[in-house]
Amino acid sequence: MLFVAFAILIMVGIALAISADLGAVVGLTQNQAARIIPLLIILTLVASAVVGRRHRIGEIIAGFAIWAAIGALLILGYSYRDDFSRVGQRIMGELQPGVAIVEADGQRVRINRSFGGSFRVNTAINGVEVPMIFDTGATAVVLTRADARRVGIDIDRLSYTVPVQTANGLATAAGVTLDSMRIGSIDRSRIRAFVLPQGALETSLLGMTFLDTLSRFSVSQDLLELEN
Repeated sequence: MLFVAFAILIMVGIALAISADLGAVVGLTQNQAARIIPLLIILTLVASAVVGRRHRIGEIIAGFAIWAAIGALLILGYSYRDDFSRVGQRIMGELQPGVAIVEADGQRVRINRSFGGSFRVNTAINGVEVPMIFDTGATAVVLTRADARRVGIDIDRLSYTVPVQTANGLATAAGVTLDSMRIGSIDRSRIRAFVLPQGALETSLLGMTFLDTLSRFSVSQDLLELEN
């Protein structure tokens, strides 16, 4: 199997050389260098088979076909790596509602509706992951006391003086400013938010003080789309 390992190393080296545009060293453009990959792979496989040990012609042809197919798959995977990454993100979005799927332009993210019917959005506040519920009825981003503690807010120094209406009735909240808040590729700083006392809220809310910073957001059936 020494010749197989040798062939793989050569093919990987060729692919890396082309991707790094090393063909320019010998006067070739990247496209011209890319066109000679299949020929180099064939020569490499044949040479490695000859150098390794004697084979019957049938074994050489069979081995060549197998490794040529593997080489083609590697090249195909590298060429479409961005598309495969987006497909993977979409699958993860279906399996894990709340995961932000970043679109190809990098300016939009999509979130699938959770099984409970709401849009659960995985945000990062001050670098800490915080799950939230998308809520246009909330005039601001609202954090539970536990989430506020996790993102580094000194909850013992908060003053709960702002009256707010929650699903559990009237409550008082403390105003804070979040240093950073991110959803997928959308990043914001200095976001005003409220912190509610213990037991007043089950899950933090993604409210309008963040949503108003977006150029657009929309809900279509089971899909939430946010645009930077």
